[in-house]
Amino acid sequence: MKVVILAGGFGTRLSEETTIRPKPMVEVGGFPMLWHIMKIYSSFGLNDFIICLGYRGDYIKQYFANFALKRSDIVFDLEQNSMQFLHSRAEPWRISCIETGASSMTGGRLRRVRGLLDDTFCFTYGDGVADINVRALVDFHKQHKGLATLTAVQPSGRFGAFQLKAEGTAIERFHEKPKGDGAWVNGGFFVLEPEAIDYIAADETSWEREPLERLSRDGQLHAYKHTGFWQSMDTLRDKQVLSELWESGEAPWRIWEK
Repeated sequence: MKVVILAGGFGTRLSEETTIRPKPMVEVGGFPMLWHIMKIYSSFGLNDFIICLGYRGDYIKQYFANFALKRSDIVFDLEQNSMQFLHSRAEPWRISCIETGASSMTGGRLRRVRGLLDDTFCFTYGDGVADINVRALVDFHKQHKGLATLTAVQPSGRFGAFQLKAEGTAIERFHEKPKGDGAWVNGGFFVLEPEAIDYIAADETSWEREPLERLSRDGQLHAYKHTGFWQSMDTLRDKQVLSELWESGEAPWRIWEK
């Protein structure tokens, strides 16, 4: 099964990092977010990736072009002009880096790789991680037989919440960063049939608008509820939260080591 990852946006809300690199290449713990996402899927045996490029796509191509060089022991024989890899620690990944337009929207990028997809596939954004059970997600999708499944999550609130007593200023109950307002939101980590792409009209189409709305009206969109950890990286604060979790050794999305 193939995995399509969007990696072409400008990441304007993370401009401290994205002036020089695309948002999926912002590092957490010394590795790009894109690597973290791919490791999640790879832990379930999904190793065939299609990366939808846009802004600074060359940066991503260069990273993977040098991936094996950076992660392997190598012998260079300059006289023979040869190179031998020793103890390679490269990942077992097949990666197709596809230019999908400098200003294409999320739906437009997916539409541009339609010709590479002929069976059920996974699809997600390049800026979010979760301790999601991808196998269970795929099984859920196949059971309902619709064209599209999205992962529904309940993000935590950004601030501590508390409840005041009926009278006075005494705090009756305090919760540090509780769940938000209880609403389920789109957390990415889709499973789609290729026919779902036919709902996308053009490069200017946002996947989250007309396509998902029409799929919903047609009864073709289902939600897989994920109640575990999920975090997107939209701001510098989000990056700091993820980095602190990684450095603590307790990053919940590090499921490939469990």
